Amino acid sequence: MPMGIFRVCLLVITAIVNHPLFFPKENGTVPENMEEIIQKMKEREESLRLEQLRLEQEIADQEATQKALEKAALVVEETKEEKVRWDMWTALSMVIFLLIELWRQDFQEGNWQDVGGEEDDMAVLGKAFKGVAFPNKAVLASFYEKRILGTTGDMARMREMVEGFADDLLEALRSVCNRDADMEVEDCMGVGSMYENWRVRKPFVCDLIVPFAPPEPYCFHCQTWCSGDSFPPDEQGYGTIKVCRADEDVTGCICDKTKLGEDMLCLLHSQVNTTRPSSEMEDLLCFKNTQYLDADQVMKWFQIAVTKAWNRISHKYEFDLSFSLLDSPGALKIKFRSGKSIAFNLTPVVQYENSDVYFISHFPRSSLAAGVPSSTHWFLTFAVYERRFIHLISKTLPANACHVSCLQILSFLHGKQCSLTGPSGLTNYHLKTVMLHLLQARPSQDWAPEKLEARLQDMLKFLEKCLHEKKLYHFFIGNGKVPAELGFPIVFQRAEPLNLFRPFVLRRDVYRKTVDTFHEMLRNMSALINEYTVHIPLAHTNGIRKESL
Repeated sequence: MPMGIFRVCLLVITAIVNHPLFFPKENGTVPENMEEIIQKMKEREESLRLEQLRLEQEIADQEATQKALEKAALVVEETKEEKVRWDMWTALSMVIFLLIELWRQDFQEGNWQDVGGEEDDMAVLGKAFKGVAFPNKAVLASFYEKRILGTTGDMARMREMVEGFADDLLEALRSVCNRDADMEVEDCMGVGSMYENWRVRKPFVCDLIVPFAPPEPYCFHCQTWCSGDSFPPDEQGYGTIKVCRADEDVTGCICDKTKLGEDMLCLLHSQVNTTRPSSEMEDLLCFKNTQYLDADQVMKWFQIAVTKAWNRISHKYEFDLSFSLLDSPGALKIKFRSGKSIAFNLTPVVQYENSDVYFISHFPRSSLAAGVPSSTHWFLTFAVYERRFIHLISKTLPANACHVSCLQILSFLHGKQCSLTGPSGLTNYHLKTVMLHLLQARPSQDWAPEKLEARLQDMLKFLEKCLHEKKLYHFFIGNGKVPAELGFPIVFQRAEPLNLFRPFVLRRDVYRKTVDTFHEMLRNMSALINEYTVHIPLAHTNGIRKESL
């Protein structure tokens, strides 16, 4: 009870103390400041609103920036994915290309050069052979007997005369040379169409190669494009010849590459051997300031030596000897007092190791061939192996086989057409290469004499196919099927095949001219043959269509 009375009294006292009448002055200022407070509150509200708008704008800008970044990231991601897909397709394409290349190489090893379809498939090559009238067997036999067989005896007599004179000339050359300083000349060898018995067009020219070697104590170190070092495409088929001492390390001693101190000596080479005067190398027919044999220097030396040799023996002969062509340094001509002349080529060569492959100083060039890279680059000739292969394969063929006849007829037709329409990129060497490929691909019985017409058609088809593809591979280089009896160097068998028609890819004008000449030859073939053929009764010609130029 007392506690309740106390609480009531406390409540009354509190109410009296807080009554507004007890503080009249303070409560009187409230109405005066209310408008100011309200105004400040409005200003505060406005500032807060502006701040809110600013914050909302910043948030909107941040959201836009974030969206732009997300979009850019998405584009980058898509680009990466596209690039990955592109890289994947690129890698896949490269793998497919490599597989195709490996298959091509395996296919080339299995089929060295495709020889086309069957012998009676005249439409295999398309437009080139449409409407072409091939001479039949009787016409071809008459043409061969009248136009070609008569030249065989002339070639034999000319070879005998030229070989005898060349041997006498080289013997005199050895006698005028300094055995201690000049090159050592060996016996000459006959190569080419005159010695393979398929030359048909006059003038007859004998090709003789003369191997030579350096004087002691020097030797030749030969390097080819397929020996391991990288050679540019335009140098394929070439090599270099380095003149070294017989006791010299051809790979090079470290004393040639490093400056030794004054108090240090090389135990392998004396000071005399390591420093070689440039005049000494020039005397060895090397290119200036190098050890590489210079073809131009060799030909100058050879021409001077031949001139001296002829002056020594000229009194024994009743004819004159002269150099016939300026652009062919080894071309010689015998002029008789009667006005007749005999031309032959005597060209110095360097033997490749212990084989019958030779580096030739100057090689007859066609309009198709590019220029020699430099005078220190020597062209490789396989002419001795080509002659040996033809002789070897002839032993397996039927009597009077038609392989040489086909080549002679084709060579005659092409030469005759070129005399009418101008030279083309094809050479007799290309035609012989076609024959070599077919000799290797065709069975022996297919070269019987009565199959002359069919084999001639095969050669024309094969040649047209090669022209269409711009591919005619060298017969020996890269050919793993070369008979072991030839003793052909394995390094060239394992090399990449050498395309003899590669210049056609680079020179389209020559290619177009060559194709046009070939097609024109096909159209004129019957007329060209009939011009030199004895008249044959119509009943035996099977209705051959006569054409005129």
